[in-house]
Parts: sequence; C-alpha cells; structure tokens
Amino acid sequence: MRKPPDTPSCGVDVSYDKKGGTTLHFKGRMDAGTAPAMIKGVQSLLTKNPPAPLTVDLAQVTYLDDFGALVLVEIKNLLPAGNDGLKITHAGESVKDVLAILNIDALAAPVSDTKKRSPGLFTRLGAAALRQASDLKFALAFIGAVCFAFFHVVSHPRSLRADDTLESMEKTGVDALPIVGLISFLLGLIMAFMSSVQLRQFGANIYVASLVSLAMVRELGPIMTAIIVAGRSGSAFAAEIGTMKISEEVDALFTMGFDPVRFLVVPKIVATVITVPFLTLFSDLCAIIGGLVVGVFMLDLTANAYISQTIKTLSLFDVFWGLMKSGIFALLITIVGCLRGFQVKGGAAAVGQATTSAVVTSIFLIILSDSILAVILRYWR
Repeated sequence: MRKPPDTPSCGVDVSYDKKGGTTLHFKGRMDAGTAPAMIKGVQSLLTKNPPAPLTVDLAQVTYLDDFGALVLVEIKNLLPAGNDGLKITHAGESVKDVLAILNIDALAAPVSDTKKRSPGLFTRLGAAALRQASDLKFALAFIGAVCFAFFHVVSHPRSLRADDTLESMEKTGVDALPIVGLISFLLGLIMAFMSSVQLRQFGANIYVASLVSLAMVRELGPIMTAIIVAGRSGSAFAAEIGTMKISEEVDALFTMGFDPVRFLVVPKIVATVITVPFLTLFSDLCAIIGGLVVGVFMLDLTANAYISQTIKTLSLFDVFWGLMKSGIFALLITIVGCLRGFQVKGGAAAVGQATTSAVVTSIFLIILSDSILAVILRYWR
C-alpha cells in the first residue's frame, strides 16, 4: 500500500483486486487546504502505472467542495481510457449533492480545438437572399397595414390621435427649424460663392441668383431637408417603436384591442407629411438669403436686383414640384423608420441597428426617388 503526501486532515489509500482493478480510498476533508497535496500524490501514483479500470471510494470523505472535485477531475484526465474508466462509489449524501451540482463529467470533458467551419460563398448568398425575402414580406405586410389604417382614419376622422399628431409635428417640424435654417443658409452661401468665381468672368453676376434659387427649390432644398429629417425624426421613430417592441409595449397595445399601426404610425405619417413641405419652404428661403449675402457683399449686386432675378427665375411649378417631392420624401422617411422599429428583435443592440438601418435606408430611398422624379420631369416638360 502506498500513500501520496497529504495533510493530517486528508488521506488516500490504494487497494487492488484479483481482476486487476485499482481502488483509491479517500478519507477526511477534500477542500482547498488538502486538494494540492492530493493532486500531487495522485499524479505521482497514476503517472507511473495508470490503471485502466479505476474506482474512487468516497465512503470516508467527510467534506467535499469544488477544490476537492478538482482532484476527481484530475484523476479523470490522467486515465488513458478517459471518463469511462473511472467509477465513483460510496459517496455520502452531501458529497453526492456537490458532485451533482458541479457535474464532474462535463468538467473533465476534453475541449474541442477544432475551428468552426465558416459557411461558403453560396451558403452566405442563400442566407442573405432568404433574409431579404423575409424583410420584403414583412415590409409588404406593414405597408398593407398602414393603408388599412389610413382608410379607417379617413372614414373615422375622430380615431386619429390629435395630441400625438401635434406632438410629432412639433418634434419633426418646429424643433428642426434651427438646424435646417443654418445648413440651408450655409449651403446657399457656398453655392453662390463657388458659382460667382466662374460667372463673374463673363459679367454674369446676376445669374448667381438664378442658379441658387433654381437649384435649391427644385433639388437641394427638398433633398437636404429630407436628409436632416431622416437623421433626426426617422431614427427617433425607429428607436421609439423598437424600444416599445422589446419591452413588449406593442404586444400590450394589441392585447388591449388597439391597432399598433393606427396607434403609433398614422400620427407620425400625418405629422411628417404636413411639416416637411413647410420645412422645405423655410430651407429654400434660408438658402436664397445665403446667396443674397454673397451677391450683395461680394458681387456688388443690390438686394432689389437679386430678389427680382430670383422671382423672375422661379415659377409656381418649380415651387410646387419641390413641395411635392418633399411630401414623398416625408412619407418614405416615416414608413421606413416605423418599419425598422417594428422589425426589432432582441435587446438594446437591435434598437441601435434598427436606428442605423432606418437612416441609411431612408437616405437611399430619398436619392433613388429623386433620381426617378428628375427623369420624369425631364421628359414631362
């Protein structure tokens, strides 16, 4: 019989049977104080002559914690046959409870070092196609729900939540006036300054007013306003509805008998479609003022001449065309923002992704629709 080094409060004896089996009899406490000595002794014993069938007798063990369980794990790892070659017997009730909690078999299981195979190109393309198809299906269903909600609001005007609509108009329109005015003023100033460098060579300073007014009213005014609204309000719509989605507030609305689309989306669409055209008019005015500053202080034009040339250049069609485009952009921004909000699944990270996706998708659709409208205008007039 051999004994590894141990402390007075622990011990281990070794016995052999006639069939060649080996039994380790542990006794005393198997805890943080005795585990290092036990592991060292077991390593010296099993490394020299590792037995295939091995039995661990815990009948005389009075206490076992997670450090004592590490001794058993070390024994499992030293056996050539792995976990199947070890048998634990005669454990007391308290020891069994600890072993059941720690799950010795799982602790001693070998860690796989094989790398997870990355999916191939066609697998990724297929997964992306399925995701896009699922998103398209959800988007079509959402647009249908929005149309039905609008039909209900038109037939029952009192069902429109006026307070929420006015609040959305304030957040989308009034609160955006400073940033829209500043950016449009600077944009008109830059356009006038850059165009004056070329036009003054031909004595055509007066046409700076025509260039700034026409470009802003037809194209840049609606686009810049829509991009600002997409960054401010479109992202806010996605974050608000997305947060309500993960906190199950949307499900609560449905459970209480409210239509989530009519309750959350319709007021935002009405508010945005009404306020964005007015923001566009304000943007056009600020840009014209920016060009007027350059025309008066750098091109020796009078304010009266600059304003007269602007009025002469613009027509009511140009103004209404820009307003119509801004209304289309507002509709796209609101639908995309609310759609991304309803698509949120998971936690806070999903809300951030939905917000980013709402802004990027809105800007893309704004540019795409503006390109289509520009082609239509070219062949219409």
